[in-house]
Amino acid sequence: MSTLTARVDLPPSACSVPAARHFVHEVLQAWRAPQDDADVALLVTELVANVVDHVGGESVLSLDLEYSDGQLRVAVADGSAIRPVVGELRGDQPRGRGMQIVEAIADCWGVEDADGGKRVWFVIGPGDG
Repeated sequence: MSTLTARVDLPPSACSVPAARHFVHEVLQAWRAPQDDADVALLVTELVANVVDHVGGESVLSLDLEYSDGQLRVAVADGSAIRPVVGELRGDQPRGRGMQIVEAIADCWGVEDADGGKRVWFVIGPGDG
């Protein structure tokens, strides 16, 4: 099977969250990928929102999709070397559950160095997480 790839660069601002979801939705439809669109959109939202909330600034975030052998790999790269962590759930903090969601839904996820910053990625199989 061939590998399909798509990429978009976005500013690290709040408007990039819905833009990233829309981009992913359109690409998955064009590829006829069997992944659950809602799950992928939720995970993309979490990764892009992390960049907006914790990195911001002048850097650009890159959203990369790769589809091969039924597996979808999504990666979000930014200019910050600070890596995300899976935090503890605390009742007094209404936010901070993003990486827990990624860990719960994705088949696997990780972080790698990328051009002076980092790339956070996840892989999700067809129709499940």
